[in-house]
Amino acid sequence: MALAHNPADGAELSYDAVGEGPPILLVHGSALSKAIWRGFGYTKALREDYRVIAMDLRGHGRSSKPHTAGAYAMDTLVADALAVLDDAGAAQAHFGGYSVGGRLGFSLAAAAPERLLSLATFGGTYRIQPGSVGELFFPEYDAALGSGGMAAFVAGWEAHMGTSLDGQTRAAFLANDGQALRAYFAHTEAEPAIPEDVLAAIEVPALLMAGTADTARLEDSRRAAALMPRARVAALPGRTHGSSLVPAQPVLDEWLPFLRGL
Repeated sequence: MALAHNPADGAELSYDAVGEGPPILLVHGSALSKAIWRGFGYTKALREDYRVIAMDLRGHGRSSKPHTAGAYAMDTLVADALAVLDDAGAAQAHFGGYSVGGRLGFSLAAAAPERLLSLATFGGTYRIQPGSVGELFFPEYDAALGSGGMAAFVAGWEAHMGTSLDGQTRAAFLANDGQALRAYFAHTEAEPAIPEDVLAAIEVPALLMAGTADTARLEDSRRAAALMPRARVAALPGRTHGSSLVPAQPVLDEWLPFLRGL
């Protein structure tokens, strides 16, 4: 594990780097951590040809966990990603992001396109609709985090789904700081969309993937691909937002040829 620091506020940013070859930066989704890429098999598949850099977003994993919503502005998250690339010695990198990691990828491509070799998103979007966090988890998530922290959040989510989370996802969620995650969610829903004229100016080669049962993100991916001159969409049959990455092989079957084709 290595640590980078955001130069503006000094936040610690935990990341791992393995393999050799062109760098590829991986960013997880809300309330998860960099461990998902290894756990779901992506690190093993990518490290044969790429230097895989997997980071913990602030508020997650082993990175700093501010308790104020303003600390999670998208501009700050972009600066975090650039700090990790700088610390890892990667002047440019491919990018892969799930959910909010995908939204960070769109923002990074808009703010610093010269740092990206390509962009891949999985259940990502360039905008977020009010109420999206409650739809993804359960409507009372904020009250649960405020009263009982991560244990209450996980219990409420499992009750809402009517089933238990898999062990790896459950462990990742329980490892979070409930107050930091609450602050993160508060700012996530307040973040404005990337304007469509800004999207249209992004010339980074992009592969935008979303499940056919993740209708809002698939629709947003198609809209983004229609605007971005070098983007295309790959639909993942039958997948919901939560199953965007699992199993890994069908995703890799789209992503690896895309990378090699560049």
